[in-house]
Amino acid sequence: FSHLKWDSVLSHQYKYEESGNLERQGPDVFPSGYYYEDQWRPRTHWIHHFNNSVDVTKCLQGKVIYLFGDSTIRQWFEYLTAFVPDLVEFNLGSPKNVGPFMSVDLKHSILLKFRCHGPPIRFTTVFTSELRYIANELNGIVGGRNTVIAITIWSHFSTFPLEVYIRRLRNIRRSIVRLLDRSPKTVVVIRTANVQELGPEVSLFNSDWYSFQLDTIMRKMFSGIAVFFVDAWEMSLAHYLPHNLHPEDVIVKNQIDAFLSFVCPLET
Repeated sequence: FSHLKWDSVLSHQYKYEESGNLERQGPDVFPSGYYYEDQWRPRTHWIHHFNNSVDVTKCLQGKVIYLFGDSTIRQWFEYLTAFVPDLVEFNLGSPKNVGPFMSVDLKHSILLKFRCHGPPIRFTTVFTSELRYIANELNGIVGGRNTVIAITIWSHFSTFPLEVYIRRLRNIRRSIVRLLDRSPKTVVVIRTANVQELGPEVSLFNSDWYSFQLDTIMRKMFSGIAVFFVDAWEMSLAHYLPHNLHPEDVIVKNQIDAFLSFVCPLET
């Protein structure tokens, strides 16, 4: 499936111009950043490093945070729930590693939710009633200045044709455009794909080369609208730790720092 073919599919998406702060778009420089003493330093903007839970709580106070996608963004839910003492997971009786999951900080009015994306998925057991498409979930969110949404969707599509992935992203894009049209103050963040360990078994059906194709499509599909990007690809590629589908906490922490810096930008 050639680049020219999916470029022609994507070009149809951009026949109209959409409103929004285009400064929210992701970096278009390569590499997008580097590590210094295990802290990610983007080349295009400054990020704040949230090294204590008080700063995270202050940033998220009064907000509802929705995390949609696969297990790589579920790591954000797990990190924030473990890192912020007052953020306590509410037992929804969900299957382990599948969700949905929810954590609540009543003292500071913080609600954190995770939900996996709809099929295709490779979780072992999922209730059919919990198979929700991201686009449909976005259509049900009112949005506003106290609403934060983070999305990633790539890993489970690594064994499917690019056409399937493009169709899914187009539906999500439409829902994001509608959400930002009715609630332009909503913060929407896209987490990109990341490199992974490719052992003998995984290499039979997966590759970073193909993941990179998905990641390139993702970035193009969500360009031109008012969303932010957390460059998980570069952040996992540049670190000295071995590649892993689920990056270690030090990398996840830097992803969270970038994410929260979009939610609570530094005063200029």
